[in-house]
Amino acid sequence: MNRPAMWVGGVLTVALLAAGCGGGGGASGGDELVVSGFSFGAEEFEQTVVAPFEQETGIDVTFDSGSNSDRYNQLLVNRARPDVDVMLISDLFATDGEREGLFADIDPAAVPNRDSTVEFVRDAPGQGVPYTFTLPGVLYSTEAFRDGPPTVETFWDPQYAGRIAVPDISATAGIPFLTAVAETYGSGPQDVDTAFAKLAELKPNVLQFYSSTTELLSLLERGEVVAAPGLDLFAYDAVEAGRPLSWAPLDQGKVLSYNKAEIVAGSENTEAAQRFIDYLLSPEVQSRTAEAFSDKPVNREAAVPPIVEMVSGEAVTDPGGAGFRPLDLEFVADHRSEWIDRFAREVSG
Repeated sequence: MNRPAMWVGGVLTVALLAAGCGGGGGASGGDELVVSGFSFGAEEFEQTVVAPFEQETGIDVTFDSGSNSDRYNQLLVNRARPDVDVMLISDLFATDGEREGLFADIDPAAVPNRDSTVEFVRDAPGQGVPYTFTLPGVLYSTEAFRDGPPTVETFWDPQYAGRIAVPDISATAGIPFLTAVAETYGSGPQDVDTAFAKLAELKPNVLQFYSSTTELLSLLERGEVVAAPGLDLFAYDAVEAGRPLSWAPLDQGKVLSYNKAEIVAGSENTEAAQRFIDYLLSPEVQSRTAEAFSDKPVNREAAVPPIVEMVSGEAVTDPGGAGFRPLDLEFVADHRSEWIDRFAREVSG
């Protein structure tokens, strides 16, 4: 199975266009509902979400593509006359957009499937609704680590010098690893000064500061790298194929990242938009997307593929019970630009 990447740090995205049901013009005019989402797994998304949604609702759906940052920036440019009704976007970009007033409130009564979701979805701050999540942790060689997975402190072990990779701060695993280092060596996850000092100390031991997961997997499979902070979903294919790679949660700083469905402020099709979001959260759709491209379901009644449960463990169905919590998105939003500059200056530069 070809399992696609999710979202943050330059991940490509897709725009879904759907004609809205009911009266009112869409963001693109007429009766169209425009939904901007992710491009990885676009064909599978069309088969598992779009086509059944069309059949059930009579709403026509077409596709376009773009990156997370490009779509967000376009929304900023077009904020006076938005050409999108629903945006599927990462948690960090969603927080930025909510701060900018780009998104609108969702009527809880119009999205009843949210009541069947895991706790972090029901408690999520802001306006949108999380519909899938991923788990930052550590990807590692099972041949190099026969006695158990690496810990955060393993990356500073001299015996692994030159054989580790670290995510760039803009990669999905970048900020979670920063906060894990802060929690391990500092006073807590917000002690980023200590984290930056430790990462600067680690720099001579790092073979690659990666931003491309394809590049990272190649390094791991060739044995040039034996451990790297990374996302659980990138281990599924390797484990399923029997390659000597695996994933484990970090021993410190267990956080999760998620994608959010947002209604764009100024949309004239909020009823159809909320219908689409509720459909996306249904157990049937959540089960299909999990099977098709490993989107971890947030609906508690959805089925989880065996390989996903094997690699990611109990956190798939109960992330809170497994010790995972969402990032403090407000804190990250306050400092992300500063951290990107600082990482380039003090760590990777």
